[in-house]
Amino acid sequence: MRITLTLFRRKMPPGNIYGGKHRKTPKVTELETGNATKKLQVEEQNMFYLRHPYLTLDQSWGHAKALGKAKAFIRQKNVEQQKVMPNVTLEERYKNLRLTDVWD
Repeated sequence: MRITLTLFRRKMPPGNIYGGKHRKTPKVTELETGNATKKLQVEEQNMFYLRHPYLTLDQSWGHAKALGKAKAFIRQKNVEQQKVMPNVTLEERYKNLRLTDVWD
């Protein structure tokens, strides 16, 4: 009798206690709040660097050309195109059937 009274004293959610509308939520710890604040600080720092870039638009214009990135990009695309199989038509696929086809 005493055990049932102590068990019924706590208010438990119906059904699965970890899911649903009336679920039991875990308590937030100091570690989780610390991790969340660190993530927000990193995000704020990233946004600061995005708002204040190192180079202006005039300075950054043409930097890829000076580094030779256009030539490297074209070279990379040529290598990728060589790996791709060439286009094949239906006539090319079935031309061996024409050679063996004998009409009387």
